[in-house]
Amino acid sequence: MSESVLKLKNVTIFQRETAVLSDVSLEILKGDFVYLIGKTGSGKSSFLKTLYGDLALVQGEGEIVNFKLNGLQEKEIPFLRRKLGVVFQDFKLLNDRTVNNNLTFVLKATGWKEKDKIENRIKEVLTKVGMESKGTIYPYQLSGGEQQRVAIARALLNDPELILADEPTGNLDPQTSLEVMALLKEINANGNTILMATHDYALLLKYPSKTLKCENHKIFEVVQRKS
Repeated sequence: MSESVLKLKNVTIFQRETAVLSDVSLEILKGDFVYLIGKTGSGKSSFLKTLYGDLALVQGEGEIVNFKLNGLQEKEIPFLRRKLGVVFQDFKLLNDRTVNNNLTFVLKATGWKEKDKIENRIKEVLTKVGMESKGTIYPYQLSGGEQQRVAIARALLNDPELILADEPTGNLDPQTSLEVMALLKEINANGNTILMATHDYALLLKYPSKTLKCENHKIFEVVQRKS
């Protein structure tokens, strides 16, 4: 039986005092690739923020990578985030330091201390995303697609149990979007579980997978028609 990496039961997601999603019950299993779709403002980002501890879960029951989301303590959040990889639409790379130093910063912040192990891990993840020759370059010298590859490498650093990707192709042209998507599917095929929020329906058609939809304050699974 597959292991659960995310399980929610009767959850309500709040943005300040406003309930943006209600009565959410779902499960994501180890190795899944799941899309989260819905219009802007439908609650996708609030949902993801709740999963990585940016918004508190105050109603319902939730467990993610063996952390209980209801009652999650402030001091637990850094430990939760070590087991998650988060990829953002706008990359969130530090432009005043090289690619290698961006990744070093994350590893040191999550408890890595030995220089040779840090260097080896950075080399491994950059090779995985096809950016092994770009370590000494600054993010602003890279294209959008290259920056997103570095952001994906950053998400892989601590070998996360679940990768949360929030519109990872949102700032990219269609061809680059397909390249980044192919990379995410390859990472998934190697065993990483991925939950990806997107509004790019072309990607769903090209790479069909389990799909959850945010609509009318609910999340439900979309049954894809066989063509």
